[in-house]
Formats: sequence, C-alpha cells, structure tokens
Amino acid sequence: MPENEPTVYDLFDLHGRVAIVTGAAGWLGSAMARALAEAGAQVVVTSQNPERAVAFAATLPGDGHLGLEFHLEDTDAIPDLVAEIVRRTGRIDILVNNAYGGASAPTIDTATAEDFDRAYHIGVTSYFLLAREVVFHLRQRQAPGSIINIASMYGVVASYPNAYTGMDINSPPNYHGLKGGLVHLTRHLAAYWAADGVRVNAISPGPFPSPRIKKTLPAFIQRLEAKTPLGRMGMPAELKGVVLLLASDAGSYITGQNILVDGGWTIW
Repeated sequence: MPENEPTVYDLFDLHGRVAIVTGAAGWLGSAMARALAEAGAQVVVTSQNPERAVAFAATLPGDGHLGLEFHLEDTDAIPDLVAEIVRRTGRIDILVNNAYGGASAPTIDTATAEDFDRAYHIGVTSYFLLAREVVFHLRQRQAPGSIINIASMYGVVASYPNAYTGMDINSPPNYHGLKGGLVHLTRHLAAYWAADGVRVNAISPGPFPSPRIKKTLPAFIQRLEAKTPLGRMGMPAELKGVVLLLASDAGSYITGQNILVDGGWTIW
C-alpha cells in the first residue's frame, strides 16, 4: 500500500463527526441513523415527537447522541435548531435530510393547491433551508461536509398506474413533483457548494413499503415485486451502505449524484 494511503477502515470511519438525521426514528431514517452511529458518528435525531427522538437516540450504539424536536413546517426555527446543535455538540459535519410528512395521498383528480404547497414546503424548502444553515456553519469552521437528501425513484420515473388500480393506495402527484425537484436541487447545490468543500448528493429509494402496508395490502406488494427486477421489496438495512458511503471520506469524490437503491426498478 502506498505510504499515507488510507485504509478502507479509515475511509468509512466517522469517529469525531456529528451527523443530523431528520426523521431518524422512522422506517428508513432509523436504519440510516444507526449506520452512521455504528461508524462512530455522534448522531442528532430529530422528530416531530421529542419523546420519540430522545428514546430512539438512546438505542444507538456509542455515546453522546441527541434527540431533538423539529417540525419541517417550522422553517423559521431552523437557525435556532442548528445553533442549538452546535452549542451542544460543538460541530456539524453531516446532514441527512430524510423526514417527510406530506398530504394524505391525494389523487391526480383530487390534489389541491394546498397539497402541493405543503408538500413542497416540507420536502424541498425545508430541506434547502436546513442544508444552507449547515453550510453556513461549515463555512464558519472552514470545514468540509456532506449533505444527503433522501429523494425517491418517483423523482426519476413515473409510477405504473396499473400497480395502484383497485387498491386503497395511490401515487400522489405532489410527491412525484417534489421528489423530482429535490433531485435537481441536489445537483444545483452541489455545483455551488463544491467551492466550500461541501458535497451534496441524493439517495433515491425504490419500493421500501412499511410493515403496515405489507400486512394490509399484500396484493399491492405482489404487484410491486412483479415490476422489480430483483423480485422483492427493499429492507431499510439496505440503505445503510450507501448513506455511509456518501457521509464518509469513502465518498470524498462523489457530489451532485442521485444514487438509486431500487432493486433495479428504473432499469426498465
């Protein structure tokens, strides 16, 4: 090995770094937060429910993890949130913009302007403002950082109408619109923040249905599996590797990318 070349262990090691994961106690966020903690990061868990945030943070391996209340709608609170995290941890190095809570699945025929306004506010505007506040902190420290936006395969491709026909579930147009916008916003921010040493990437999960959906809509799951080359649904742990890659020095030459973790869904 060439002198001073980092080992694989060194590249993925996050000891001494602080990571914010919004919505970290949720179905996918919990796996990503755990991956960062397992790699040594101090993780700041945010949730709309402060008790849930604190309880989940306590389950993570390692010491010093925090659970804080944060509502995506309350963008005015973002500067204070970041300042509080810096006060309590001393730094921020990684942000995983993961939390989402849009309108309750409006169809194309029923979606309203309010559905779109709320979806964009919490899924694009909030992500941008939180990322920018973290970048302000990184600039002040003159330190590199990693911003990871959790988008969706539905920000890249349309859904199959026949996957939803006759089911008590649909594919909301506001969700598709905001996730497509988030993918491109990621590229734009990567271009402008590269000079600051900040990498900005997106992860677009494919079909990762929650246990509730699996239990209540087994026929829907079968339809999704039929459209996935790997023939099965994703499990949250299958996002751990990619989030660690993008958060760590192992991904130091990756920016402006949207990595699809979709079982091959988008190859067809």
